[in-house]
Amino acid sequence: MQSSFLKVFYTGLLCLLGIALQIHAAAPDKTAIDGLVKRVLKEQAAHFETAFIPQENGKDVFELESSNGKILLKGSNGLSIASALNYYLHNYAHCDVSWNGTNLQLPQPLPVVDAKVHKTTPYKYRYYLNYCTFNYTISWWKWERWQWEIDWMALNGINMPLALTGQNSIWDRVYKSLGFTDKDLSNFYSGPTYFNWFWMGNLDGWGGPLPQSFMKGHEALQKQILERERSLGMTPVLPAFTGHVPPAFKDKFPNAKVKRTNWDAGFDDVYILDPADPMFAEIGRRFMEEEIRTFGTDHLYSSDTFNENLPPTNDSVFLHQISKKIYQSMAAVDTAAIWVMQGWMFHYQKDFWHPAQIQALMTAAPDDKMVVLDLFSENYPVWNRTEAYYGKQWIWCMLQNFGGNISMYGRMDNVANDPANALHDPSAKNLVGIGVTPEGIEQNPVMYALMLENVWRDQPIDLNTWLKAYALRRYGRQNDAAEKAWDILHRTVYSGGLTEGGPESILTGRPGFKTETTRTKTMLAYDPAALIPAWDNMMQAAAALKSSDGFQYDVVDVTRQVLANYADSLQQQFARAYQKNDAVAFKKYSGQFLVLLTDMDRLLATRKDFLLGRWLQDAKGWGTTPAEKALFEKNARDLVTLWGDKNSELHEYSSRQWSGLINNFYKARWAQFFTYVNTCMQQHKPVDEKYFDEKMKDWEWQWVNGHELYAATPKGNAVATAQELYNKYSGVIKATYNN
Repeated sequence: MQSSFLKVFYTGLLCLLGIALQIHAAAPDKTAIDGLVKRVLKEQAAHFETAFIPQENGKDVFELESSNGKILLKGSNGLSIASALNYYLHNYAHCDVSWNGTNLQLPQPLPVVDAKVHKTTPYKYRYYLNYCTFNYTISWWKWERWQWEIDWMALNGINMPLALTGQNSIWDRVYKSLGFTDKDLSNFYSGPTYFNWFWMGNLDGWGGPLPQSFMKGHEALQKQILERERSLGMTPVLPAFTGHVPPAFKDKFPNAKVKRTNWDAGFDDVYILDPADPMFAEIGRRFMEEEIRTFGTDHLYSSDTFNENLPPTNDSVFLHQISKKIYQSMAAVDTAAIWVMQGWMFHYQKDFWHPAQIQALMTAAPDDKMVVLDLFSENYPVWNRTEAYYGKQWIWCMLQNFGGNISMYGRMDNVANDPANALHDPSAKNLVGIGVTPEGIEQNPVMYALMLENVWRDQPIDLNTWLKAYALRRYGRQNDAAEKAWDILHRTVYSGGLTEGGPESILTGRPGFKTETTRTKTMLAYDPAALIPAWDNMMQAAAALKSSDGFQYDVVDVTRQVLANYADSLQQQFARAYQKNDAVAFKKYSGQFLVLLTDMDRLLATRKDFLLGRWLQDAKGWGTTPAEKALFEKNARDLVTLWGDKNSELHEYSSRQWSGLINNFYKARWAQFFTYVNTCMQQHKPVDEKYFDEKMKDWEWQWVNGHELYAATPKGNAVATAQELYNKYSGVIKATYNN
């Protein structure tokens, strides 16, 4: 008996020791933070020194001061020191680091910090990324782009990044250890732009077959990502087993409890293993052991078995048991495991997830072993209708973007006030962090800058003051017209509206006469005429600010938004002309619509941020053979147009106002529609929009499978082109809205 006990004890001890050896030490890494400072500041880094100081009450802290001609950056870890640097850049040097325009023109001599700055974050966790971000934006990133993003994360105090890259290699080894072959798995792995929905158990195989070269490349990339994130003091969130199994699983293990489920988006059924089945614990154990062996761990694991997939029953006992099994499958391998759960389903499928069902799911894990992401707090918070997740740790998150759509949008007032208000609200209970959870990034940089301003403060943000400071650091100099523009942007495009992300323009929708399509929602939360003064002020500021990278992006984006809104007006003008059977007016307004799209494409070609060619080039860059390059290009084209096959229900969900895409996809589609309508009017026949849609499906699918080249580098002068289009359109747009 004693011998048996000791055998079990020592086996368990060795298992835990083995895991512990894979856990990366959290000791401060001065080399890592000094490397970041040098990457950001280059030769100016010589004027900065770094040092570590202890946390305060378990929370990260930084200090900033001047001493002996140096700027001293101190923090409780690398990312805290990076945050001190960012604070200096923003508040002393008036500089800014952003996806869409960076200003690092530091004053000479460097401004002195006249009194020591001391900041402590009120949040244990500062979460970043969404499963969807890994496809709508990150699909093709290589190390150089990831390194920049990790530096940006550190500068902004993020310490809890979602880390999904390289996961397919783990799946591959685990399922092959269970006897599955490459043939068995060939219709399981999705293509590179559909990983997220594969990982969440929504679809199998679409966009594949996935080459082994891509799996190996992403595994190596993930090791670089995790090493850098950990060296800066971050604790990445790795995935755990969710129950998603290959289609061949039901044949190889016929006695296993496997249920078919469907995402209801036009894809085949997928197979989910019942967590009550003994195989669930076995596969979960193998998955986590292989993951920890490969990537190490920081004890944070993401698992969303029911993300946009309804459970088979709403029985509370069943849901509690399922949740308990999922948590136990993690804890069996890592006793320190903390389950990080997206709360998206509680909003997305709120008719199913009532308080009893949510509570049943929540209470299956100890309160200190679960963190819930209130994924859409700025629009549709769930915490305030679930008793703050029934005592679980939870994080207030800004979702902001859906599908990577290009649209100026945000809820500035909510983001400036709600996190701090929740922090001091007793009913928020175990609020432990804030997070940024967009489906796509690299747009609306102001919203992310504003949200992350909350990291090192516990009081609401005065937007009037903040926006003036933002414009100063973004453009490198104070400008009255630019400040007026931002005040107007705050009250128009950034006033929100209870929509799921920013409104699109009808220009990206399938052609027709209606103001909206299934996936193209055009309802604005503001009067489009009210945005024009922001455009006026941006153009007034152009002469003074034209050399600023951030201003160049912003003036293009504001111009794009005004023109996109005007496209909606033109569409209704040619729709009315058709209804009145006025062929002359129809040709006039439809012709103006096509010219407008041509002009928008030319405007967007001036900035790297809006290039289809860049997205496609990055996709092909992962290919090691012509066949792989072709597969990846098809993935890249498909995601941002049809999303699936030619009958996809998700077409235009990920629409992008990008140069190349506007001219060669959206405008080409509208041109065919206008030709069809003109023919119908000449023949006195009614337009059959359903007939045209069916015709377009074949053309769209041909485009998805095409290989024509698009510019991957900017062309033209951003400010000059915006000025040209302002001169051309501002008068006519104002007249249109006045009428």
